Amino acid sequence: MEGSQKTSIGLKVGLGILLVLFLGTAFYASKLYTENQKEEKAWATEKQQLINDYTNIRDQYDEAIAESDVKDQDLIEARDRIQGLMDSLKVSQKSVNSLWSYKKRFLALQEEKEELLAENDRLKVENEYLATSLDSTQVQLAERTVFTDSLLVQNTELANVVEDASALQTVGLKGMGVIERRSGRQIPTERAGRSDKIKICFTVAKNTLAEAGDKELYVQVIDPKNNVLGTNDQIEFEDQVLNYSLISRFNYENRNLNICEYIAQSEDTDFEKGRYQINVFNDKELISTSEFTLK
Repeated sequence: MEGSQKTSIGLKVGLGILLVLFLGTAFYASKLYTENQKEEKAWATEKQQLINDYTNIRDQYDEAIAESDVKDQDLIEARDRIQGLMDSLKVSQKSVNSLWSYKKRFLALQEEKEELLAENDRLKVENEYLATSLDSTQVQLAERTVFTDSLLVQNTELANVVEDASALQTVGLKGMGVIERRSGRQIPTERAGRSDKIKICFTVAKNTLAEAGDKELYVQVIDPKNNVLGTNDQIEFEDQVLNYSLISRFNYENRNLNICEYIAQSEDTDFEKGRYQINVFNDKELISTSEFTLK
């Protein structure tokens, strides 16, 4: 009888311990789930705010470009860089380091924006002054001279950058749909339903300071639904996670090199209709961006 009572008490104590452990585990899991939900919501909010900030800067560039009689190439290139970063940010995966990287770029773009818009305002004031002090013929001549001088300065600066920098740069980035015949012949097309592949072509610019040898660039193609096409693999840098469509590998010999890469459609699935964004990265740095449309 005494042994039976001891057994009964032992069972009750064991059940009590199991109940405490179960309640503790349930409380911890609930707390962990709640914290994770809060973290994801905060990350999504910060990401959306950053997209809004990029949009605001892009809109300011659009306004400045629209108001300018002479299209400033610096403003246009800055706006296009921002658009490329926005498209890349929209498809970026959850990563605090990645988001911080885009925030740092945003701060740098803000400083660049202030300088470019200030210079644009200065040129507008100068043009207005010339318009009030010279007759129509003199104004046209002055504007053409200013425009020509601006192009010369930009070309000189670009030549200096290309000459001094050791990093690879790309030019002439473009994309298109192609129909591929059995013979291997390719026919360009703007029809999404007829495209067998997406063809991406660019030129790696000549750079005598760059080290020759095997090189690679990351190509990112984003479809109209913000999906990254191709392999959609990831590579993580110290402060950024990059989703890429393919890696373009080539042997660089310090001279212009034309490269074309291809992305095939998924099995039994046509390409989406609409605007496609192409971004080319040298490691984590965006070096070229372009877009094309399939109907």
